[in-house]
Amino acid sequence: MTLARAVGINHVSLEVGDIAAAVDFYTALLEVEVDDLSEDRCSLELGDQFIALTRGREQGRDGERHFGLVVDDKERLRARLIELGIPLLPGRFLGFLDPWGNHVEIVGYANIRFAKTPAVLEDMGLSALRKNPPAAAS
Repeated sequence: MTLARAVGINHVSLEVGDIAAAVDFYTALLEVEVDDLSEDRCSLELGDQFIALTRGREQGRDGERHFGLVVDDKERLRARLIELGIPLLPGRFLGFLDPWGNHVEIVGYANIRFAKTPAVLEDMGLSALRKNPPAAAS
């Protein structure tokens, strides 16, 4: 039997206490398009992927469980987190908890192995985004 091959992630879903407050929080940090907005859910569009926000956080704050969010400029986001007084998590990676305890780890696009297609980058206004040599060689 051959198995289906995983090829990527379409979206990540985060539970939050309040959709409007979550949209305010994430759009204060990131340039994203908000879609499918209601009081129970919305999507933060990332080109060919998205973050789904769903109302109804029931568990406590996350510890090691997290997702890696890729950004065009990790240091610019670090500066914005500091500017807004959002505590950075200790350790070698840039991470933070959102107001509902979701652990977000920040990764720079230049250092990751996957690549957005030129058409998706153009649609996102990121055509000039480049990879570092080790990531580009992967």
